Amino acid sequence: MLVLRAAAPSPFVRKVRIAAALLELDDRIEVSAADTNDPDDSLRSQNPLGKIPALILDGGETLYDSAVIVEYLDWLAGGGKIIPADPAARFRSLTRQALADGIMEAAVLIRYEVLWREAAQRSERWLAYQNDKIARALAAFEASPPEALSDIGTIALACALGYLDLRLEGRWRADHPRLVAWLDLFSAATPSFEATRFQV
Repeated sequence: MLVLRAAAPSPFVRKVRIAAALLELDDRIEVSAADTNDPDDSLRSQNPLGKIPALILDGGETLYDSAVIVEYLDWLAGGGKIIPADPAARFRSLTRQALADGIMEAAVLIRYEVLWREAAQRSERWLAYQNDKIARALAAFEASPPEALSDIGTIALACALGYLDLRLEGRWRADHPRLVAWLDLFSAATPSFEATRFQV
């Protein structure tokens, strides 16, 4: 049994869980809660960075981060399933994943700044810097929403938008109607998107 070290709110964990479901591998993965703030959590010995997700293989080896894990899962399912085999489609999908991952990373940094710093200590310049990254990435996706609904680029995008809904109050929606419509299509076609939604 594979073991996924995870925290339910993480968009990167959600990406892995949706990928596993689409690849019909979720019944081979045990989800094990990890506390990234706890120095005694075994996560830090499994991933020296102390970050999630981390996937522990049957032999004890650990894979991280989410991009590596989903590539492993795609290989385990036979390859070319959520990461296309055709070079043009493959690199388009991987590039979309990188852009969507960047949205998630920036949003997580905003979350940490607000969560861990008192209001008087927060850097508005830092927050603006992260928000600008998100705005540019969303504009790129809005200009050309993906047609696919089940490759790694679109899975990552859906998780990024879901995290913006969760942590940044869905403010992205007002200015991105094409992405809103796309996410509705993705959600309807992908039951695991709703199944992995973090309930506050």
